[in-house]
Amino acid sequence: MHPDVVDRRLSSLPELSRQGKRINGLHRLLTCPRIWERAYEMIAQNTGALTPGTDPDNTLDGFSLARMERIIAQVRDGTYRFTPVRRKYIPKPNGKLRPLGIPNADDKLVQAVVKLVLDQIYEPIFSANSHGFRAGRSCHTALEEVRKVWTGVVWLVDVDVVGFFDNIDHDILIGLLKQRIDDDDFIRLIKGMLVAGYMEDWTWHATYSGTPQGGVISPLLANVYLHELDQFMTAYRTQFNKGLKRRPDPNYAQVVKKINACRAAIRKRRDRQRGEDVTLFIDEIRDLQKQLMQHPSLDQFDSDYRRLLYVRYADDFMVGVIGSKQDARDVLSDVRAFLKDRLRLDVSEEKSGISAATEGTSFLSYTVKVMTTNRIQRIERKGSSRPMLRRNPSRTVQLHVPEHKLAAFVERKRLGNYHTRYGEPRNWIIDSSDLEVLTSYNVMMRGLAEYYKLGTLWKRQLSRVHYVWWYSLVKTLGRKHKCSVPTVINEILDYQNGERGLWYDTKDGRKFRPLFTLKHVRKKEPSARNADSIASTSYLDLSRTDLMDRLMAQQCESCGASDAPMEIHHARRMADVSHQSLMARLKAARLRKRVVLCRPCHTALHAGGLQARLDQVKAGVGAG
Repeated sequence: MHPDVVDRRLSSLPELSRQGKRINGLHRLLTCPRIWERAYEMIAQNTGALTPGTDPDNTLDGFSLARMERIIAQVRDGTYRFTPVRRKYIPKPNGKLRPLGIPNADDKLVQAVVKLVLDQIYEPIFSANSHGFRAGRSCHTALEEVRKVWTGVVWLVDVDVVGFFDNIDHDILIGLLKQRIDDDDFIRLIKGMLVAGYMEDWTWHATYSGTPQGGVISPLLANVYLHELDQFMTAYRTQFNKGLKRRPDPNYAQVVKKINACRAAIRKRRDRQRGEDVTLFIDEIRDLQKQLMQHPSLDQFDSDYRRLLYVRYADDFMVGVIGSKQDARDVLSDVRAFLKDRLRLDVSEEKSGISAATEGTSFLSYTVKVMTTNRIQRIERKGSSRPMLRRNPSRTVQLHVPEHKLAAFVERKRLGNYHTRYGEPRNWIIDSSDLEVLTSYNVMMRGLAEYYKLGTLWKRQLSRVHYVWWYSLVKTLGRKHKCSVPTVINEILDYQNGERGLWYDTKDGRKFRPLFTLKHVRKKEPSARNADSIASTSYLDLSRTDLMDRLMAQQCESCGASDAPMEIHHARRMADVSHQSLMARLKAARLRKRVVLCRPCHTALHAGGLQARLDQVKAGVGAG
């Protein structure tokens, strides 16, 4: 298939998907090498690109055109078979373990190719309330939506799905894919990913449900599965919402009526031009205005007004209800029934429930709650000589940082004790340089602050962690230099432009690295609802990359040979520098470069004899 034809075909997928048409001919698209080149670039930049699955030799190191063509041929002929993933466990914040599947590199590549095509089909139709694993969306966009849109919410419905990724029903997922894809070969390829199984303790286990966690395509398939929930909630909201606006509050309307009567009396007396005293009416208006501020303008208990709000990040979703508590109970019951009957997912009775919005609930490691104070402001109106009193909204959403999350962070990073504000030295890094120690602490604290910067009082709530973090740092430097904390502060840490930090030498001269403080975090202005969405036509850029141009050139970048098979060598294996200092590991992670080598040079490089081979080539011995 000609590349231009592929480009036009891919560009047409989003519009066809929006029209609700079933799309065919996708399996033919997988025979285009340019898609595979783009897929390779997607996964080669990941930190786990060189992590092996069940086959220790099947990594992206040594990627070549011949290898790519072999995989394309197997996919085209229908003979490609996915290998079982390697099962490992990673710790969860609650102390439990989460299973993770690590596929082989070839399987990752095939998954990436399928994901590129599926993205073109599903990204245009995904709900605006879905924020997980999507381009331009994140936890912060979901939280910003809650903070900006959920004003007035009364009840928060928290629904926790039990083991979502492990319990995705394969038959339901395949059925959902078939609703939009009319290509049996393409569907069969996806099904092969799902049923490949996993290896644990050298024993193969079948996978009858779930998506391959750790796989490239798993997040997208999860969004396809829960898109049904998004559609259900959209239809449910249309049915649930009632009333255009709340009716006026009777007490508020009565006070307004009295104020209008006083103003009418003042106008009447002034029209007579008899100089009648209106002071009593003015004083009465002032008293009535004070009373007015004590009552809401609209009836907060209007039974003819209801609203439902919904937001989802992956399998973590929350529903807001403006209505009665019985309405919230009905919503929870209906959502639980839909998940059970339609998606065959169970809801945790212990972790799911209804909370008053004033008390708050947990969502994406924040506490979401509403503020009910009626703060009054005096504002100047344009074109008016007198100020106007205005109340802030009485039920605005606030985001707070849970204290137990901060305490767990301090304990996990072994900084000291959060509750007693006691910092402890991290003795295992005292062999690193001062700059490495400072950098590691800066990265640690900045990561925490950048995530929680959406909080209403985030600086105040993170100040205790920063205090413990600061004393842990100076005590670590003190243990390294065998001196006291005051000595570290006054002699080791320098002071420059109002900030403490360290001077260090570079090839461009001396530079200063400041110690991280909370004021270094810049809180971005709230963005528009769809400002970070990527147009579907530009989402898949199939222009050949510089690396693929170099590979297509078929010339070794080490010895210059052009008469041998070429392979891509991943120049930085993180495992190879695991024993080195922190700065060396950070540099290796940043400079994870790839270079095109001929097979003899690639083999010699892994054997540690590349320089010897280059000397032989230069002498005219063993070239090629």
